[in-house]
Amino acid sequence: MSGPVSPHRARYALGLLFVVYAVSLVDRQILAMLLEDIKLEMGLKDWQLGFLSGLAFALFYSTAGIPLARLADRGSRRAVIAAGMIAWSIATALSGAARGFWQLALARVAVGVGEAAGSPPSHSLISDLFPPESRARAIAIYTMGANVGVMGGYMLGGWLAQSIGWRWTFVVIGLPGVLVGLLVRFTLPEPPRGAIEDRADDEPQPPLGEALRYLFRLRAYRQLAAATSLYNVASYGFMFWVPAFMQRVHEMDRTEIGLWLGPIAGFVGAAGAFTGGWLADIGSRRDERWLAWVPAIAGMLGAPCIVVFLLIPGAHAAVLWYVPITFLTAMWTGGTYSAVQGLASLRMRATAAAVLLFLLNFIGFGLGPQLVGILSDVFEPTWGRESLRYALLVVGMCKAWGCVHGFLAAKHLRAELAAVREGEA
Repeated sequence: MSGPVSPHRARYALGLLFVVYAVSLVDRQILAMLLEDIKLEMGLKDWQLGFLSGLAFALFYSTAGIPLARLADRGSRRAVIAAGMIAWSIATALSGAARGFWQLALARVAVGVGEAAGSPPSHSLISDLFPPESRARAIAIYTMGANVGVMGGYMLGGWLAQSIGWRWTFVVIGLPGVLVGLLVRFTLPEPPRGAIEDRADDEPQPPLGEALRYLFRLRAYRQLAAATSLYNVASYGFMFWVPAFMQRVHEMDRTEIGLWLGPIAGFVGAAGAFTGGWLADIGSRRDERWLAWVPAIAGMLGAPCIVVFLLIPGAHAAVLWYVPITFLTAMWTGGTYSAVQGLASLRMRATAAAVLLFLLNFIGFGLGPQLVGILSDVFEPTWGRESLRYALLVVGMCKAWGCVHGFLAAKHLRAELAAVREGEA
């Protein structure tokens, strides 16, 4: 078995994967800034916008992730990421040609299938580029790409939509990803599995059924999956509907919304992701339960901030309260994904990440925006334009529910990580 890649090459790979994730979130998030224009032109209801924002993407993103992760666990992770990125970038550009609701929904499905090739192989690569004691921080840096991508979606979406219209916005945002995909294919390192941990990659990939049984026998994994899914019901519901909330309830224009929310999502969210990974790494050196405790504590602190943000009068006061929400919401990623990679065998790491992503995206991404849209329609006869405020309030409380499962995961995590290392799991 050859040795691990050099630190310089590892840092380059992490930086390139960061860019890949950022581009994927721009392509995903850009729709949030275009919802009101699409609604006006196509005459759609909020439940349809929720479907486009969440379920149309998440259902296929989640489902395609597992077979693509199996392919990555068996062969070249780099090739899987590159092919997926080229496919989702083209699908984003083609979204601008949609002539009706179902055409746009099909384009979002294609984006979802392509993006399913991104994160699971990336998590597996990072686990072979960085040792366990710095892995949570490395994964947190990777996930900071999501915050930068959301910032780009907010800022570019508002400006481009007003400048060139929502259709050409999709084209301008989508096509550059093809070039990044080619860069991945020809320059991203493919480290040997297990070398960074002095573990021999001498076991074949287990069948999918065996892998799933193994993962769900782990009580920590089950609880982490439940916690992460609930965190993201709130997170994705907010990510896609807060721009519309600020526009409808606080009467901010799109450019102003993008200029406020973009930097908060990018800089504050990235700081939260890095801080969460840093704290999880520091804490886990003494007690590995901190990998689950850090996200749970952050979610518990974020829930009351959500209530204040939604109920406080005044646009700028609301924006200020969105800062701690964004910081705390981002803190779950590094510790959670590091724990999941530690619980998985070498030829199961992308699969373990994909199963977690299937659940958090099917439940969180699929139901979060959709549930907000449905509740907004239900509440509209009573609260009118304020209906979106109360829909977000209901969905936002899933953050507190997820914290319960985070603390339950911590109860089992240390023993199950030790069992995996000793070959007893």
